[in-house]
Amino acid sequence: MLRRSLLAALALPTPGFAQTAWPTRPIRIIVPFAPGGSGDITARLIGAYIEARAGQPVVVETRPGANGVVGILAAKQAPADGHTLVVATTSTHAANAATMKNPGYDPEKDFVTVGLYLSNGSYLVVRPEAPYRTVQDIVDAARAKPGQVTYGHFNASSQVPGALLGVMAGVEMQGVPYRAIGTAFADLMAGRLDLIFVDTTAGDAFLRQGQVRALAVTRDGRWSRFPDLPALNETWPDFVLTGFLGLAVPAGTPAGATQRLNVLINEAILSEPVKSRLLEFGFDPRPMTLGEIAATLREERAKWARFVRMAGIEPE
Repeated sequence: MLRRSLLAALALPTPGFAQTAWPTRPIRIIVPFAPGGSGDITARLIGAYIEARAGQPVVVETRPGANGVVGILAAKQAPADGHTLVVATTSTHAANAATMKNPGYDPEKDFVTVGLYLSNGSYLVVRPEAPYRTVQDIVDAARAKPGQVTYGHFNASSQVPGALLGVMAGVEMQGVPYRAIGTAFADLMAGRLDLIFVDTTAGDAFLRQGQVRALAVTRDGRWSRFPDLPALNETWPDFVLTGFLGLAVPAGTPAGATQRLNVLINEAILSEPVKSRLLEFGFDPRPMTLGEIAATLREERAKWARFVRMAGIEPE
């Protein structure tokens, strides 16, 4: 229903697309994480807009595994013709470079990111019946039972804040890796995990359904949407972990295709209902040129490398 309504709302003619050499066939968007996460949700929103404007079907394909590396490598090996895009995430295009010795790709040399939208960070969530009412409750439990308080992580951007919380608070917590967000949440709700850091987009559905309870956010200051939810930097001023999502194409994609994709994505994130959904999910939909995107990603990689070092995570 969401896809049909988006196509109906956005299927307006755009002069010039019929005469261009791109696109000439269906477009594929690879999501390097499991269905249901923020990458999957936003890829379908943006993909519906591109389909309506460019006049070719857009197919979203999930290829999870290895902190996004499986999907990223699939995109790297695809023809560089603008018909294969991949969701670029905080993990794949920033944190992985610091947490992995050899991920098999270079996010700057192997890809051109053609669209970007910044996020408000993540929620720290627990199950509704958990004994923790505040972050301090978690810290106290970890101090009383070193190594027994557990946090689940399914990508680098969920691993780093979990490890960083332990370092900032001076306590020992145990990280538990998962291949997919759904499996981690299943264990959280079954009581096999104590907490998870999850980006605001993916976490929103769990919050709305009452499946989890949020204790804090990793953004800079409180969020006007949830003014009673503390920001972690109220206690630890350096604890501000925000991220991004975007769409990238393999390096070598013709400039005409990358520029048109940049225009389309910038249009999409300012259009309705896409803009409202992105704002609802905690994104900051600001159009960027290709040059601005490249500069922002360089800053993000430096930022996440610093936080990985602070969290004491050794590259594997």
